[in-house]
Amino acid sequence: MEDLQAAANLGPGQILIVGASSSEVMGKRIGTSTSMAVGRLIVDTVLSCAQPLGFAVAFQCCEHLNRSIVVERSVATHHGLQQVSAVPVPGAGGAVAAAAYFAFTDPVLVETITADAGIDIGDTFIGMHLKRVAVPLRGRVREIGQAHVTMARTRPPLIGGSRAVYDVAEARERLKGQ
Repeated sequence: MEDLQAAANLGPGQILIVGASSSEVMGKRIGTSTSMAVGRLIVDTVLSCAQPLGFAVAFQCCEHLNRSIVVERSVATHHGLQQVSAVPVPGAGGAVAAAAYFAFTDPVLVETITADAGIDIGDTFIGMHLKRVAVPLRGRVREIGQAHVTMARTRPPLIGGSRAVYDVAEARERLKGQ
């Protein structure tokens, strides 16, 4: 989380998507050895990092709930997200999504989200829930338990061609004397 925050600089109004397989953390094949204890630990750790910085966290369900997302109702309302009807449990949503659902104050499931950054624990494929231009991040922690960890931040698409300027300092330098 520290490495992700250092690269993504998440703050109020932004969203972190988390996908995680408790089975993979325990060294088993995804979906075969769900652990609510592992799910709660992941959720509690992520939320304890997010809350002081003010960014929202969304937790991805497994494919049995079509990779829907658990968020606080206020996040869904603020971002105009389409709510869907289900309650995640181990075996249909996954332990991490279930732990998130019961850790949140007013949880809902939404169909999809467009997050500013993400962390994927156990190769759960969160990419569909990131903004369009995802930038892979390499953190110091490459595994949690036995699960492979990948992270990404997003950035706005670069537009223009060879004449386009993307850096404010460079633009100021070019404008000097004009």
